Amino acid sequence: MANRGKLFVVSGPAGAGKSEIVKTLLKKHPDVQLSVSCTTRAPRPGEVDGVSYHFVTEERFQQLIDENAFYEWAHVHQNRYGTLKSAVEKGLDEGHDLILEIDVQGCLQVLEQNPDATGVFVCPPSRENLEKRLRNRGTETEESIRVRLNNVASEVATAYRYDYVIIHQDWADVPNALEIAADELYAIITARRLEKENRIDFLDGLSASLRK
Repeated sequence: MANRGKLFVVSGPAGAGKSEIVKTLLKKHPDVQLSVSCTTRAPRPGEVDGVSYHFVTEERFQQLIDENAFYEWAHVHQNRYGTLKSAVEKGLDEGHDLILEIDVQGCLQVLEQNPDATGVFVCPPSRENLEKRLRNRGTETEESIRVRLNNVASEVATAYRYDYVIIHQDWADVPNALEIAADELYAIITARRLEKENRIDFLDGLSASLRK
């Protein structure tokens, strides 16, 4: 029987690069899957419904809340985001390791509800670098950038409650910073796969054979 999969919750300030890190990892390691969240925000250019997010209306989102269908949900920057319990639990039961890339509020809810989940916080190297990344997106208004930057201090303060911290370096200083961060995230996944609890059946069998 396959071991139950592990849940890795990746979070950090908007603009820290967590989405790019996760995308890079998934391209290199198809053995890891992405848990797709629901959101009420409008799709950004290039985003696909059901792949990037499940894009739903405010009315549908509220219906899902009323049905207790979310593992977690939160208001973030005037929009709502949530993770469907059924999708996460199905993937884990099938033995898949899942990455859940969500905001800080949602991540803390998951970590409180699921002690086995692994929290990974992605940090920018500096405030200046974070502002540069937000501006380079080309999708944020000045007001949106101001709101996001004001939220960063409280978001970074929550990093102490996570299991791991990845510093996504400035690409100008470290050209392969994205690949390094993705490799660090996969190293965390690998370490959890190698934990003793995932090798009990093997150890029992080996021990029994050696006692013959």
